[in-house]
Amino acid sequence: MTEKVRRTPAKLHKLVKDMDLEVLVRGSDFDTREVTVSDVNRPALQLVGFYQYFEPQRLQIFGNSEINFLKTMPVQQRRRVLDDLLRCEIPALIIARDLEIFPELVELTEKHSRTLLRSQGTTVETISRIIGYLNRQLAAQITRHGVLMNIYGQGVLILGDSGVGKSETAIELLKRGHRLVSDDAVEIRRVAELIYGTAPELIQHYIEIRGVGVIDVQQLFGMGAVQFETEIDMVIQLEQWVDGKFYDRLGLGEDSIDILGVSRPIVTIPVRPGRNLAGIVEIATMKNRQMKYGFNPARDFVTQFDRHVDEMMANSKEN
Repeated sequence: MTEKVRRTPAKLHKLVKDMDLEVLVRGSDFDTREVTVSDVNRPALQLVGFYQYFEPQRLQIFGNSEINFLKTMPVQQRRRVLDDLLRCEIPALIIARDLEIFPELVELTEKHSRTLLRSQGTTVETISRIIGYLNRQLAAQITRHGVLMNIYGQGVLILGDSGVGKSETAIELLKRGHRLVSDDAVEIRRVAELIYGTAPELIQHYIEIRGVGVIDVQQLFGMGAVQFETEIDMVIQLEQWVDGKFYDRLGLGEDSIDILGVSRPIVTIPVRPGRNLAGIVEIATMKNRQMKYGFNPARDFVTQFDRHVDEMMANSKEN
């Protein structure tokens, strides 16, 4: 399956809201500016005039060191230094630690129509939170047709052809107390070596059942039945039962699927009338958790069976 991998820039105004940053000066591009890199910059070298390797697309952060260094300068020199920095088309300048702002800094940000923000957190804490946020927002993303649920604390992505019973299985799982993340379309992003799934905003909390229509899961089952995002721990592939096809009966096979370069275990479940798919999905999820902790019931069974056969053969030879 060829999938289009995309990276969506982070909106500055959304970052400000999500990070709970104080807006001191609202730049002319505040509502439209996009942040395209996850790294941030503490402009130490720029305060002494070195701009050779300066990357203006990064968010700029002043901490205690930068502010106190600027305090040592005469006012006119400080104005000149800040003016040089704010001439660059930076997304925003953030003041950490809720530090006081120089009047000339406010004046110059207004002059150059830059955004000036302030955080109550320490410099390291602010940088860490912003980088973590941007890493998630700017991560590689794909969209897959399927259902994503949180079952026993694990994110389970259910795939299969249209009409195979994904949504019906999801409804039964909801009735058993599990949580829906997304139905029909699942937006998947990779952050480091983990993959996360969420629902497109338009269909969040909705699920479609053929013959019934669209239902609002949050309204019907309650807030505890929905979840905005989950890490994807395993994949379940539903497919129509094919007579004569070999299906693993012991579970010795440990198949995996590659999603955005990350490997996840996949279990194929054949669908036929009368099979309790929700119960089978629950069992597959619990087994996956067992295997994470090093327990493989199929291997244990085969080991015990082989031992039993060996003992029977040994006894037959003695007799």
